[in-house]
Amino acid sequence: MRRLVLLSVLLAAASASAQDDYDDELAPLNGVGRLTIQGGWRLSPNGTFYDSFYTLPDYQGVTRAPVSPGGPFLAGSFGYAITDVIELGIDLFATGEQLRLTGAPTLTNVTYGALVGLRFQTLLDVLTPEGVVPFVGFALGPTLMYSQAEGVGQRELLTQAWAGTVGATFRFSASWGLTAEYRLAFARGQSAFANRPEFSGLSSFNGGGNWFALGVTYLWPPDPSRPFTSP
Repeated sequence: MRRLVLLSVLLAAASASAQDDYDDELAPLNGVGRLTIQGGWRLSPNGTFYDSFYTLPDYQGVTRAPVSPGGPFLAGSFGYAITDVIELGIDLFATGEQLRLTGAPTLTNVTYGALVGLRFQTLLDVLTPEGVVPFVGFALGPTLMYSQAEGVGQRELLTQAWAGTVGATFRFSASWGLTAEYRLAFARGQSAFANRPEFSGLSSFNGGGNWFALGVTYLWPPDPSRPFTSP
């Protein structure tokens, strides 16, 4: 009887130890699905556009307006990690700004579309309970550039945007995290001023630029049937 009790105690202790070891393990990346909702700010250098505008015959010599302070950026990002280091993703985004030009109507430019790309990531057991996932990647996709100015009209251009991204997700649990991200995007559009002959020769505007964002990430833990590779 004593031997049976002793054996039971040893088995229970081993089981508890194994469970503790399991609980201490970080949730893996392979097979993880991700949804990130982000908000932030876009800074788009439009020096070429401003230079072009103030060389037009009707605007030479006028006081040059300060450059745009930028505008808001919103995105919803969906991803799936096909391995521990590679994630496929798609981003739906919208961003805009207003360009205030001396002697001309305010120009409102909006950029929105979808980007498809790859992220290369890793998992670091630091800072947060479930670790930090730094990543770097690139994406491209169809983008609509919309421009409007009161009394002038509007103009749309469908183009392709390119973007590079770097950031990190701080995982506070196996399901929730906070993501900080920077993107450098390339996309140019035609302003509404291009509808008027007096603005002939005006440069395109920059609809890309520097995108800074902070967001909340929800993670779907990996399922043994979902990963592309065996654990």
